[in-house]
Amino acid sequence: MSPKVADHILQRLREWGVEQVFGYPGDGINGLLAAWGRAEDHPRFVQARHEEMAAFQAVGYAKFGGRLGVCAATSGPGAIHLLNGLYDAKLDHVPVLAIVGQTHRTAMGGSYQQEVDLHTLFKDVASDFVETVNVPEQLPNVLDRAIRTAYARRAPTAVIIPGDVQELDYSPPTHEFKMVPSSLDRSGWTAMPTQDSLERAAEVLNSGDKPAILIGQGAAGARTQVQRVAELLGAGVAKALLGKDALSDELPYVTGSIGLLGTRPSYELMRDCDTLLTIGSSFPYAQFLPEFGKARGVQIDIDPHMIGMRYPYEVNLVGDAKATLEQLIPLLDAHRGREWYDTVCANVRRWHEVMERRSQLSADPINPEYVAWALDPLVPGDAIVTSDSGSVANWYARHLTMRPGMRGSLSGTLATMGCGVPYAIGAKFAHPDRPVIALVGDGAMQMNGLAELITAAKYQDRWSDPRLVVGVWNNHDLNQVTWEMRAMEGSPSFLPSQELPDVQYAAFARSLGLTGVRVEKPEDVEAGWRAGLEADGPAVIEFLTDPAVPPIPPHATWEQMEATAASILKGDADRGPMVRQGFKAKVQEFLPGRGHQ
Repeated sequence: MSPKVADHILQRLREWGVEQVFGYPGDGINGLLAAWGRAEDHPRFVQARHEEMAAFQAVGYAKFGGRLGVCAATSGPGAIHLLNGLYDAKLDHVPVLAIVGQTHRTAMGGSYQQEVDLHTLFKDVASDFVETVNVPEQLPNVLDRAIRTAYARRAPTAVIIPGDVQELDYSPPTHEFKMVPSSLDRSGWTAMPTQDSLERAAEVLNSGDKPAILIGQGAAGARTQVQRVAELLGAGVAKALLGKDALSDELPYVTGSIGLLGTRPSYELMRDCDTLLTIGSSFPYAQFLPEFGKARGVQIDIDPHMIGMRYPYEVNLVGDAKATLEQLIPLLDAHRGREWYDTVCANVRRWHEVMERRSQLSADPINPEYVAWALDPLVPGDAIVTSDSGSVANWYARHLTMRPGMRGSLSGTLATMGCGVPYAIGAKFAHPDRPVIALVGDGAMQMNGLAELITAAKYQDRWSDPRLVVGVWNNHDLNQVTWEMRAMEGSPSFLPSQELPDVQYAAFARSLGLTGVRVEKPEDVEAGWRAGLEADGPAVIEFLTDPAVPPIPPHATWEQMEATAASILKGDADRGPMVRQGFKAKVQEFLPGRGHQ
């Protein structure tokens, strides 16, 4: 039998080193599924419960594996379902390829079943490359360009293949007019700024007495160089959430996360600095950066389309972070006082003390900060940690200490709910020999995390390290939005939109043959985490947490929080159990002290 187009697609993926494709079946990709059978499931087809989850799993695989993530879906509704996961890849700059089926060519334009204009559908999310394969000779070039573009632009791309084309005999492009040949190789490359630009950047950085560094995920490959620059300049280092694992939190001058979910030392670092070096980050919230005109700035980014944004930098260095910093380091002046450095380190120490005190405060039934704080010392040194969006991201950002060898991520720019569990599954396929921990709120678990536990149960035998621990903060509330409504809108919680039913997450896990533990008392929190980390397969550890614990912004003043608390107490007076200790008292208890932090 002659190889079909679908056979060649899988062969080409294998030649590119693709080991698994996350997807969901449908008749729009029947030709591909038949080819998978002939190829004896190589690359492996990983069946998600929903196409959006397949896309998230591809994103998690790419984020933690450092290589292309691939997802596949049928035409029409399958293709539509991919979009949210692909937008997550686009906004977080992750290389993902979507292979999508389409109605047969003979039916196109006929309002046929599941016929959707996929070029229009994907033209934004896959704006760097989207193409339909209409004849076999197109295939190698289209597929190769999609993969190269995904890697080069760190972006999602899409290849659309009509069902009848999948089943055609494959014939390669010939040496003829209007044929486009292709090739496989993709060599490594490094972008570097000019020497003049480096010297101008050094002049800016050497001019200050209070230097600050902000890093994002683009600095992850330059840990040694970032550390050297920080120590030469005596600078504090703040981290955008996507760069949380780019530098160890154990370094005394690392101030932690920045922004609304960030730390007080990071806020103070940006507020008081006189020079700013941003490396591999497009952190969008300018209000958390230095006041315009107060600090001189330099930015380093490999993407010329993303540089010069967010702050009026004097020098914008387009280049690879590691290579650029190696050339910049010899130009930096290390002779400066220690007062600023000592202040930054003292602020970091004080913040750690504040976080410990806040985690120990009483709550009903369990303080959500304590759940994250208790996990922190238990996290294995080679663990991968994923966080979902919502109030749980606050606790991930503030309480989890990233140590050398650990990895962590979340949906940074899209901030979509529902990514925590599928990210974790993607991470397990990228690193089957490492433990993975997902931190998830009850809203995200109800949205889609419960279904993806089925995927974890299905594939647990593929992972040499069986540990996949899903920690669920169960507070019966869409908590982040509830607090945003209170703090930003001055509105009480709108129960029809915010209140969640009490689902038995641990019991559901047990029904799948997984480990499930429901923790209802603070004294059982640590034992709960240990049970998950010692399980011989995926585990769900469910913590009943207090929705009245506020995720206090790092820049909040006592007066602002008192006003918020008073408004909450008045507006939520009829909330019942939600005000059992009084919101005002709770906010005042969790605000560490008048005049500081």
